[in-house]
Amino acid sequence: MIGKWNRSVILTYMGLASAVAGIFFAAAGYRIAFAFVCLMLAGIFDLFDGPVARKVKRNEEEKKFGIEIDSVVDAVSFIALPIAVFTSIGMNALPFVILYVLYAISGAARLAYFNAVDADSEGPVKYYTGLPVTYSALIFPLFYLLSLILEKNIFMIIYAIVIAAVAILQVLKIKIVKPKGIAYVFFGLLAIVLITVFLIFM
Repeated sequence: MIGKWNRSVILTYMGLASAVAGIFFAAAGYRIAFAFVCLMLAGIFDLFDGPVARKVKRNEEEKKFGIEIDSVVDAVSFIALPIAVFTSIGMNALPFVILYVLYAISGAARLAYFNAVDADSEGPVKYYTGLPVTYSALIFPLFYLLSLILEKNIFMIIYAIVIAAVAILQVLKIKIVKPKGIAYVFFGLLAIVLITVFLIFM
């Protein structure tokens, strides 16, 4: 069999499974909360797949595969899944296609840049260049909570601005500190709180 199937990539595959489930929930018209929960779960899996992989003894081929499979899964989890979610919440008018294309291109460029430049640099990565696509796992659910208090048309305008802002930040040459230590706990707990809120109130 081609590919790698050891525990160094198990969380990556779990993230992919979560993303596919989220796309299904969004496309099939189930509760949108389920799709958002899948997006956040994909973010949790991505947050911890790197630290877990680094604790596993790997050869160079396995390390390179890990980098590539992570980017492929990120494209599904944090580009394809969010777009499916956007359309399922009612942002399905034709003009939104331009926004989604912008978001997809910027996300793909960000992933390719990371593989070509950041991940290829000597030593561990301390800073990300541009906003990582994985941050969409928290940004989009957080801003979706505005739908509980805003009139629908106003919310749609604000949410479209948020999507555009994320797309632009992904390709700007800004330095984002890579999470480490307590930051993993913070992001993990924030995701758990949001998942709970979505399952109860959305």
